[in-house]
Amino acid sequence: MKCQGIIFDLDGVICFTDEYHYEAWKRMADDMGIPFDRQVNNRLRGVSRMDSLEIILEKYEGPALSQADKEALAAKKNDIYRESLARMSPADLSAEVRETLEALRAKGLKLAIGSSSKNAPFILERLGLGNFFDAVSDGNCITRSKPDPEVFLKAAEFLGLAPEACVVVEDAVSGAQAGRAGGFAVACVGDACAAGTGDWNLSAFSELLERV
Repeated sequence: MKCQGIIFDLDGVICFTDEYHYEAWKRMADDMGIPFDRQVNNRLRGVSRMDSLEIILEKYEGPALSQADKEALAAKKNDIYRESLARMSPADLSAEVRETLEALRAKGLKLAIGSSSKNAPFILERLGLGNFFDAVSDGNCITRSKPDPEVFLKAAEFLGLAPEACVVVEDAVSGAQAGRAGGFAVACVGDACAAGTGDWNLSAFSELLERV
C-alpha cells in the first residue's frame, strides 16, 4: 500500500531531550540513594514515566513505597524535567528536520507524533510545532508503553489511516518493535538504525524523502 502517513517518535527523532531526562531522573535517584547511570537511563528510552520509575526502583533498598509515593516521585522528576524543557525554543529544531517535515507535508502526506511522553504537546509548542502535525498520540491518551503498539495505532486512527498505509519513524529499539507489532513499516534512525531494526535504516532524517 502506498504510504499516506508518517508517524514520528518525538525525542531522538524530531528533537533531543535525552540529557534533560537523564539529569531529572539522576537528581531524583541521587536524593533517594539509588544508583543511577547512563546504562540504566538507556533502558528508559521510549518507556512511560511510571514504567521508567519502576526500572529505577529495581535498585531501591529503602522503606516500601505506596502508589501515592511513586506518583509523587514521578511528579518530582517531571517538574525538574519541565524546568529544563522551558529553555527550549524553535532554535532547538534542526534545519534538516524542519525542511524535511515541510517537504513531506508538500508531498501531501499526513504527519503525526507517536510518543509515550505526556509532555509532547509542551515540547512541540516550545519547538514552534504546536499546530504543525495532523495528529498527536502521546502519553496522555495511552495506557501501555512501547514496545506495545498502542501509541502508534492511536496515531493512525487519529489520522484516519490503516497501519499498512503509514510509516513509523523511531530511534529506539523498543519503538521499532512497537511499530512492527502494530503492522507498520518502520524507518529507523539513531540506536534503532545501528541495531538494524528497521525496514529502512536511515543514515539521516532527510533520507525519508527518498523513501516515501
